[in-house]
Amino acid sequence: MKPFGEALAAEVRAKRSPVVVGLDPRLAQLPQALRDVASGDFMAQARAYREFCRAVIDVIAPLAAAVKPQAAFFEELGPDGMSALADVIHHARRSGLVVILDGKRNDIGPTATAYARGYLGRDGKSAWGADALTVSPYLGADSLEPFVEIARERSAGVFVLVKTSNPGGGLFQDLFADGRTVYRHVAAQVEEFARVDAGRDYGSVGAVVGATYPDQLAELRAAMPHAWILIPGFGSQGGTAHDAAAGFDSAGLGAIVNNSRGIIFAYEREQYRHFG
Repeated sequence: MKPFGEALAAEVRAKRSPVVVGLDPRLAQLPQALRDVASGDFMAQARAYREFCRAVIDVIAPLAAAVKPQAAFFEELGPDGMSALADVIHHARRSGLVVILDGKRNDIGPTATAYARGYLGRDGKSAWGADALTVSPYLGADSLEPFVEIARERSAGVFVLVKTSNPGGGLFQDLFADGRTVYRHVAAQVEEFARVDAGRDYGSVGAVVGATYPDQLAELRAAMPHAWILIPGFGSQGGTAHDAAAGFDSAGLGAIVNNSRGIIFAYEREQYRHFG
C-alpha cells in the first residue's frame, strides 16, 4: 500500500477535489422521515444515523477525497452508536473514500499505543479500519510517537491539532514560550514527524489548522512544508474559500478542507429543497 501522504494526494488528484465531508449526524437536523423512526431509544437513533450517513456517502463518493466521521455523535448513543460508526467507516472505505476519524484521542505509553492500534489501518490491520485519526498534542511528543509509528507501519495517517478553528483555542495555543507561540512549537514537531516519510508529496503526519485564522494558516503552511493540513472551520464557522486558500501549496495540494453541516444538511437550505 502507498504511504498515507501519497494515497491522500492520489485521491485529491483523482477526484480533482480537496473536499472532506464531515459526517456529524444530529437528530434535530435529520430529514423528517428519519427523525420519525429515530424517536424512542438509542438503537433507533443509531439506525437513523447509519442510514443517513450511508446515503450521504453514496452521493459524495465520486466527488470528495475523504470523509471525516465525528466519533462523538455516535459515542453519545452508546454501543448501538458505535456499531453504527463502524458500519459507516466500512461503507465509506468500500465506496473508495479516505476515512479520517475525528476522535481527538491521546494518552501516554501503552494507552496511546492501544488507541493507535485500535483505530489506524485498513484491511484488517485495526478493529476500526480508519485511514487517519485526529489527535491532541497536549501530552507532548512521547504521546504522539505511538500514533506516528503505528500510522507509518500501517500506511495510515495522523492529524495533530495545531491551530484549531474555535474562538477559544487561542487561550493556550497563542501563548508564547521560548520566543514563539505554543502552536508554532506544535507545528515544528509535526513538521519533524512529517518530513521523515514525505515522498514527492507529503508525509503521514499532518496538522489541523482552522480556516477561521487565515493569517496563521498561511504562516503554518510555510512552517510545515511536508505536512498535510486538514482545514476545519469552513462554512458554518465562518471560514471562506479565500481563507482556506492559504493552506495550499503552489500546485494546489497540501490541504484538504472539511465541510460538515454545509454539505450533509444542505437540503434544509431553500435553494436546494426542490431536489428532494
